[in-house]
Amino acid sequence: MLRETQITPDRRVNTRVSAPKDESDQPASDLAMQILDAVEQGVVIWSSDGRCVMHNQRFLNILELEPSKLRVGMPLDRFMRQERDRGVFSSEMVAEYQELFQVGRGFQFDFSLPSGEIISANVRPVREGGHVVAVTNVTETRQAITALNLAKAEAEEAERKTSAILEHERARQRETSLLANMDEWLQSCKSLEELYVIVSAFMQKALPGTRGQLFIYAKARDVLELACTWHCKNTQEQVSPDSCWALRRGRSYIYDPTELSFVCDHVKDGNDSDVGAHRFICVPIMAHGDTVGMMHVGFVTEGANIEVFDAVTFTNRCAEHISMAIANVKLRDELQDQSTRDPLTGLYNRRYFLEALRKELNQAALRQGNFALLSLDADHFKNFNDQYGHDAGDVVLEAIAEKMTALEFERVIPCRIGGEEFSLLLPSADRTRATDVAEELRQSIENARIKYAGGALPKVTVSIGVAVYPTHGTEPQDLIKQADVALYNAKKSGRNRWSICDATDLITFD
Repeated sequence: MLRETQITPDRRVNTRVSAPKDESDQPASDLAMQILDAVEQGVVIWSSDGRCVMHNQRFLNILELEPSKLRVGMPLDRFMRQERDRGVFSSEMVAEYQELFQVGRGFQFDFSLPSGEIISANVRPVREGGHVVAVTNVTETRQAITALNLAKAEAEEAERKTSAILEHERARQRETSLLANMDEWLQSCKSLEELYVIVSAFMQKALPGTRGQLFIYAKARDVLELACTWHCKNTQEQVSPDSCWALRRGRSYIYDPTELSFVCDHVKDGNDSDVGAHRFICVPIMAHGDTVGMMHVGFVTEGANIEVFDAVTFTNRCAEHISMAIANVKLRDELQDQSTRDPLTGLYNRRYFLEALRKELNQAALRQGNFALLSLDADHFKNFNDQYGHDAGDVVLEAIAEKMTALEFERVIPCRIGGEEFSLLLPSADRTRATDVAEELRQSIENARIKYAGGALPKVTVSIGVAVYPTHGTEPQDLIKQADVALYNAKKSGRNRWSICDATDLITFD
């Protein structure tokens, strides 16, 4: 075979192969080269014994080869080693591709030239033996694919971040809605007891994967008493302030078993079998700048709190809202006490007494039942004040108030009307029950030993007037008048006794 080399006007080298021994093959060989030169890819044909049969100029151009680097008749293994030495193939790639050539199956692979261009090679076996290899410069395509994949990855990441932000925002909106709902209920509470019921119900719904307790300081502030719980098997009625890290440190405390943290003593004392196995948070409850309690929340089922984005953060927000609600109720109670309580004795004042009397009268009328009114007065109290002083008189008034609140009756409304005058409402009490209570109160005050300034004061007695609805009146002023008339009669009859009106007559008992 003869090889002819021509230089085209654009200074490209064209090589043609011919076999002069068989003149009839010359046109077919020329046609084959024309076809190879017409295709867009670089093409090389290897014989069945692994030698180069022919190639087009584009093959050399794509692989950035000089014409001397690939000649007709060059062995395949020599060409592969040459490309290895040029840095195109590694030794492992050469061994892999030579093995694939020997198998006689088609295959495809990409490789990079020293210049950085990316080449795709497609190897196909021919029927008579040997292989046809077509190469294409796919640098721009691969770069476009890489850029597309990068853009796709960036878009997916942006979508993921956007979805996370949206989910976070939706969770925040759900949390805000939950807290607003809780606030609406808490603001409607009439008492702390009602508030604790709402807190327990809300926490069960909002954080189903938790269990917790709300503790409030006792009046002496030496212990915290249990106010409410949710999802708890074992509860403590009281805990010491020193047993909680949050109260000792003055801020929220999060226990995490995977980090350096310590279990609060009140959690250890709770007798739970899984102490220390789960995260928990303790949050001080503040009201008007003072710590009034502590809320403990354990996260026993982390994945169950689907309504919130971050259960720990949400718990802190709940504690803040509960703190404000408790502060408002306490302030309201304080203002209510100031307006309805007697500051000396702690009994209800005249204003509250009149409102309670009207309310009790309306309820008794609706149920067609009874209730009783007791008016009582400390005997010779002015002389007592003059002899022992007003401080001693205050001690006596406090002692009488204590006996009134200690009465064993289902419901008692004790009031101080003013000075040494007191009143007592007994809802649902009939005549017999009212007179029994009057006698019980008279005896308890008479038997009281009142201490003052290191000694005991003289015996104190009271006179009591009894009026019963509806026997002695159906209007507040009528009942008050009848009770006062009976009280006056008790004093007139010798004091230290009770009296009750019977129709137009007065009955007095000592």
